[in-house]
Amino acid sequence: MQSALAKNWWAFAIRGVLGILFGIIAFAWPGVTMLSLVLVFAAYAIVDGVFAIVAAVRAAGRHQSWVLFLLEGVVGLLVGVLAVLWPALTVVVFVTLIGFWALLSGGLMLGAAFRVGPEHGRWWFVLGGIASIVYGALLLIAPLIGALVLTWWIGAYALVFGIAMLVAAFRLRALA
Repeated sequence: MQSALAKNWWAFAIRGVLGILFGIIAFAWPGVTMLSLVLVFAAYAIVDGVFAIVAAVRAAGRHQSWVLFLLEGVVGLLVGVLAVLWPALTVVVFVTLIGFWALLSGGLMLGAAFRVGPEHGRWWFVLGGIASIVYGALLLIAPLIGALVLTWWIGAYALVFGIAMLVAAFRLRALA
């Protein structure tokens, strides 16, 4: 397996360079990055909606249950079109959803922490729950800043991933 990887070291190098470029773009132009992610989501929702409608038509042709597929397709199309028409609203809704999720999961984690003994890491659960609640509250208070921070996290991930792929590529190249 090592020799196969070593022969294709260049593929890892390309992945690394693309990751680094994406990370730099995410930091330099976070608004453009978030808009791009919204548009990719919109395209996915539209394509998924079309495929669900096609599945509904095919199921109807075979006299099978088709109504839920049709509804799924219509919802997908509507959500995709709305995301294209109102990308900023889509970002705010997405960040708000993450905020509510963080609040809920943090509260549940805090509740669970007091059912766990101190010897089993109770205070780590408490810390995780508090962190989730604070994070969720901050996202709900300032969703656009939250979107910016999410973009930075994606950029940071892409940079670390890209560097890791480049290092791996050059190590593989040395093996070749």
